[in-house]
Amino acid sequence: SFQVALASIERVFTLLNTTPDVEDKPSATLPPPLKGTIEFKNVWFAYEEENWVLKDLSFRVEPGEVLAIVGATGAGKSTIINLIGRFYDIQKGSITIDGIDVRDFQQTDLRRRLGYVFQDPFLFAGSIEENIGLHNPDLMPADIQQAAITVNADPFIQKLPKRYESQLNERGEGLSLGQKQLLVMARTFAQQPEMLFVLDEATASIDTATELLIQDALEKLMQNRTSIVIAHRLSTIRHADRILVMRGGELIDSGNHESLMSRDGYYRQLCELMKHADD
Repeated sequence: SFQVALASIERVFTLLNTTPDVEDKPSATLPPPLKGTIEFKNVWFAYEEENWVLKDLSFRVEPGEVLAIVGATGAGKSTIINLIGRFYDIQKGSITIDGIDVRDFQQTDLRRRLGYVFQDPFLFAGSIEENIGLHNPDLMPADIQQAAITVNADPFIQKLPKRYESQLNERGEGLSLGQKQLLVMARTFAQQPEMLFVLDEATASIDTATELLIQDALEKLMQNRTSIVIAHRLSTIRHADRILVMRGGELIDSGNHESLMSRDGYYRQLCELMKHADD
């Protein structure tokens, strides 16, 4: 047992002593509230050496705009979101928010301003109120309930024996996927992020009625927020203000749904595949 413990301790201290790849500059700033202009300028990024995942990528998202990003697996869509949150640093080019390079932000402050909606929602062991509020001292029970009402989670919560005090196991065992997603959306809404990222497909593998609730919740979350959506279903993409079409790490086209469909190009091929997947 002692030998096993020593091996475990060695691994723990190896992890604790690891120097992060992404670190704050000594001069990292706390900027004022963000308007939400995101701009990529000639961005090159690789996870390993020069195996480029993004190649000379440039685009701009205006405040309050809903931008969708589409492309086949491996096109670099999720990488774009990771770079905005500065989970990795780019090798070439620049990424700015309201004209400030993301490398000039304090990481904690930057990420506090970003809201994420994942395909696989994570719930931790604790009450529903704790899962939504994340122990944020600025949130009162009324704020948490209002967030749940806004994103259509309150009706199913009210049916639980202890309502908002109902205890959840880790990953929300006993709740449907749709209910978990609504809880995570309530969490995101309660934290009031300045920008929103919807990763992968937040409405996958659920029934039609719940999908409508989630679509309504997404619209409320995205209202008046700069939002970037990575999705694989037409219902999520076609209402975006603008769509970026990615292939092999490069931006090959952009426009709204109607203009891209009229060009009879790669985007139209992707839409045909999405339509078959929805059917």
